[in-house]
Amino acid sequence: MDQILVYSDSQSWGIIPGTRQRLPFDQRWPGVLENCLLATGKSVRVVENCLNGRRTAWSSPFLDGRDGSQGLAQVIEMHSPLKLVIVMLGTNDFQRSHNNDASLAAEGVAKLIKIIRNAPIEPGMPTPEIMVVAPPAIVDPKGSIAPKFTGADERCLGFAEALETVANDHRTYFFDAGTVIRTSPQDGVHIDQPDHRTLGEAIAHILDKSITFGG
Repeated sequence: MDQILVYSDSQSWGIIPGTRQRLPFDQRWPGVLENCLLATGKSVRVVENCLNGRRTAWSSPFLDGRDGSQGLAQVIEMHSPLKLVIVMLGTNDFQRSHNNDASLAAEGVAKLIKIIRNAPIEPGMPTPEIMVVAPPAIVDPKGSIAPKFTGADERCLGFAEALETVANDHRTYFFDAGTVIRTSPQDGVHIDQPDHRTLGEAIAHILDKSITFGG
């Protein structure tokens, strides 16, 4: 059985926009991805490591453990052997507590790619393939999370393009989630349940054509 690690934040954790509730596994895009690949006869397991508020390479001033680069090597070691690591991060890099633009957040993802490829896995285990997924753009943040995302919809402009450049430079797979989904009108940051399904199906389609999994 091949394992896929999803390394992400609340968008993939499955927070229901406007609430503190969580979608069940089979409604979150990682669960949809697993079920779609299983339906095609692939022997796969999707492992979620998704933390609310996680950044690429910056700490939160209010919550511990939100620097995604810290401990990532151990996460790779913990779940090896891995066929693929999907990194979908960057949204929280644009919180008001940071003065990041798209290029800086993309550099954070580049750091994560390097960490994954240099993780201390056991001898003989494969270095996993990597897919960088650009999250859907932040649009007009609303509700209780709006103050910490003030101006984020402007700071995140060009992020998908910057991530595609990083993916090309580091020879990873790339997918722009914004080509198939949008953030929820409920809060402008997270993903509604129908778009979780759309995203999971879209990534499954790409992986089914690009990577040979166990059958």
